[in-house]
Amino acid sequence: MSWTRAFLLSSLSVLLIVTCNSSSPNVTFKPSVLSSPGAARQVFMAESDASNFFSQKRRSRRSPKYYAEVQAEQRMKRAASERRREYNEEQRDEYENYLEEDRDEVNERSNETNEQLREYHYDGLHPRFYWFH
Repeated sequence: MSWTRAFLLSSLSVLLIVTCNSSSPNVTFKPSVLSSPGAARQVFMAESDASNFFSQKRRSRRSPKYYAEVQAEQRMKRAASERRREYNEEQRDEYENYLEEDRDEVNERSNETNEQLREYHYDGLHPRFYWFH
């Protein structure tokens, strides 16, 4: 039961802090800022300007791109093509390694098979000679 009391006490304290802070104003200004007559115009702006403040200006479809936009697109294309080239090169190297290992394995198996056939057909009359030694 002690944890319920602790939870209740902490939630009441949080509720008290929130209610006390909501009653006070959110933004406070120093008196020296608002003392001059033109200070209100410097601090506040019109609602239409405020709504458009963070929105980015869009250019029309037919207007040319800015130089920075073109440069950024070219950098992105170069980076993408470089990543694609590295990936393809890595895949090609892996495939070549696989083929080399596979060829070596096939050659080894065929050599073993040939050696077994030689031993099986050896009649003991003629001296052995090895092709691959």
